Amino acid sequence: MAVPQMVYGVPMISFAGDGFCLPYPLDLIVNRKQHGLSNIHYQVSDGKGNLYLLADGSYTTLFRKRVLRNSAGFPILTIRENAITGKKWMVHRGESSEKSQLLFTVQRSRFQPMKTRLEVFLVGNIDKDISNFTVVGSNYPSQYIRVYKGDTILAEGQKESFRVSIPSGVDYAFIAALIIILVECE
Repeated sequence: MAVPQMVYGVPMISFAGDGFCLPYPLDLIVNRKQHGLSNIHYQVSDGKGNLYLLADGSYTTLFRKRVLRNSAGFPILTIRENAITGKKWMVHRGESSEKSQLLFTVQRSRFQPMKTRLEVFLVGNIDKDISNFTVVGSNYPSQYIRVYKGDTILAEGQKESFRVSIPSGVDYAFIAALIIILVECE
């Protein structure tokens, strides 16, 4: 078993690349904008307005698809909803849809009133009954978003403005992708 790389004494959790794991905590805001009937855009920035990530996509494609890009516009992750079931999302490296570039899948878990719960499964997960990460979004009364690894909170934030606090060493592109999927599922 590989030992995780450490960032200032914290184990690094990286999916999109080590450059998305910062050695300090980061507060981000995820803004969703709809242009016309079918085009959706997301901007991920800090409180000062510095752009970190962009995501774009359309509802008109067979697969509901969002491409997450860095601030220079280069594709980092592609997020696709399974067109047949509509309950499973696949996240690939770059703009790929190749099986070899699949990083993780996300599926909505059983119905919970006032909450959206997503289960995240890494590609190498042998036991598909136990997810590697969980995303929980509560609608009322507190309207929070939390990303868990087991019982440990990796990131949390407010749903009203989609603000999220990400600790050092955690891939902020991974967290942004999970928030985008959560928003798309609601």
